[in-house]
Amino acid sequence: MINLDRRTKQVILLPIKFKTCYHFTNYNFISNLNRTTSILSFLFAIIGFTACSGTSEKTSVDTRPNILILVADDLGYADLGCYGGNIATPNIDGLASSGIRFSRFHTAPMCAPTRAMLLTGNDNHIAGVGRQALSTQVFGYEGYITNRVATIPALLKKDGYHTYMAGKWHLGTGKEANPHQKGFEHSFVLLEGVGNHYNSQGLFKGIPVSHYTEDGKPTKWPEGSYSTDLYTDKLIEYIDQNKDDKRPFFAYAAYTSPHWPLQVDEAYWKKYEGRYDEGYDKLKEERLLSLKKAGMIPENAALPPTHPSVRPWNSLSENEKKREARKMELYSGMLDNLDVNIGRIVQHLKDIGEYENTLIIFMSDNGAAGEDYYNNPGIRPYINPYFNNDYETMGEANSLISYGPQWAEAGSSPFRYYKEYATNGGIIASMIITGPMVEQQNVIANDFLTVMDIAPTLYEIAKINYPSEFNGNSLFPLKGKSILPFISGKAEAIHSNDYVFGLEHSGNTMLRKGQWKITNFSDPFSLSGFELYNLDEDLGEMHDLKSTNPQKYQEMFQEWTNFASEIQVQLPGINYD
Repeated sequence: MINLDRRTKQVILLPIKFKTCYHFTNYNFISNLNRTTSILSFLFAIIGFTACSGTSEKTSVDTRPNILILVADDLGYADLGCYGGNIATPNIDGLASSGIRFSRFHTAPMCAPTRAMLLTGNDNHIAGVGRQALSTQVFGYEGYITNRVATIPALLKKDGYHTYMAGKWHLGTGKEANPHQKGFEHSFVLLEGVGNHYNSQGLFKGIPVSHYTEDGKPTKWPEGSYSTDLYTDKLIEYIDQNKDDKRPFFAYAAYTSPHWPLQVDEAYWKKYEGRYDEGYDKLKEERLLSLKKAGMIPENAALPPTHPSVRPWNSLSENEKKREARKMELYSGMLDNLDVNIGRIVQHLKDIGEYENTLIIFMSDNGAAGEDYYNNPGIRPYINPYFNNDYETMGEANSLISYGPQWAEAGSSPFRYYKEYATNGGIIASMIITGPMVEQQNVIANDFLTVMDIAPTLYEIAKINYPSEFNGNSLFPLKGKSILPFISGKAEAIHSNDYVFGLEHSGNTMLRKGQWKITNFSDPFSLSGFELYNLDEDLGEMHDLKSTNPQKYQEMFQEWTNFASEIQVQLPGINYD
């Protein structure tokens, strides 16, 4: 039995089945100045108002940089050209050449918890998204960003920034959870975690139509639009609305590409036709070598064992190989299109004279996606009958194709497994930063950092102190740390060697301290299922040292126990007295 702190003793254990699936429920959209007595007092009031640094009504030139966050959805670590991939990403590569590529950037193992951590600088449980697609009354599992934390857009907006968002929200569908209530001045968002890239057809019977809002109000998908193109159009539109008012902006492009369903115009995927005919086993090996050549992983890195669910390529029939190759062609086309749209934003910033004063962060929200819901017998009955899985329609609007764990492992090479797991393949993602205050160019940083470090970095750049109270609510302190001293060349490291980072989602959990990592993805979850790895020697997490180094294991296990207590994690096997 593990005794957690006093706050947790009244918490009711949740009957959670720790396997990831979407929440198949019907959509419920919780759908003058006072007169002054003298001219003098009026003037004093005006002077005091315009001098206040906490107001959004600034009239003088604000020289703080703009901030642009570009998020790719389920992008594999090894896919980008600048990381050693073989997909054309010249615009993203251009960002890397003018800034810093991080080789050990850590996210959560799933989309929603990562986004909660990104926007709050805190653990996903403290933010309120302890488990994706679960909404409860229990601390940490509310299913939306709670008032225990403040968001980046809320604080930046209060301090004079314009705040814009386009893309996937995935942090609550209710009115009070909407991005419009969380600090975004303008937003066009998909509320659910996945949607058709060409229309608003819902992927599941329980949600037959995907739901979108603009500035907090329900809206419809513009007919004939493609997701990545539309989100780019919207973000540019928002930026242009206030481009001449002397105030900086915070823009969040939460793209849904290259998340399944794999859908993209033929002009993009045709470029890659035939490229993957040798299969996923071959690509996984090639990516290991190309990542080493690009300097993203050490020369001693080795490929971990393949996930048990993956069939060897040479065991497939010719028709199966043909179909599998098309999946990766479609995925590549989606990333190609994403890169084109990122190029559009970058060029627009240059055209309006804002590029040089814009800090740009590009990142993926987790590792490559191994889901294949259409072929999952437990989920297949819930699929919207609008969709099919036919070879002839692959990539079109009525096609529901995922590339599955076989290609996801190639995308996560050389790490173990993929999205959903707290192994490195699920939580180490690509991340690039460039712009003002980034002193180095075309540099690879191997320093450990997490998605929680982004928010405090932006606050320091915007000269904002994170408050202890916001809108009448007491706030938990930030868990992330600003990386500004590192990117500006004033510090040699981001975190100290004894820095502890833990995370948990749906029973997949890990904790890292220095070079050591403890992780558990046992199913069903068991406290005895933790494994111990020395990441300096074993990047692929292949050699469990639990039995050979019991002292280190006990030390790490105690750290995890402390972490679980702090965030009030709910797991089978932990008892609350």
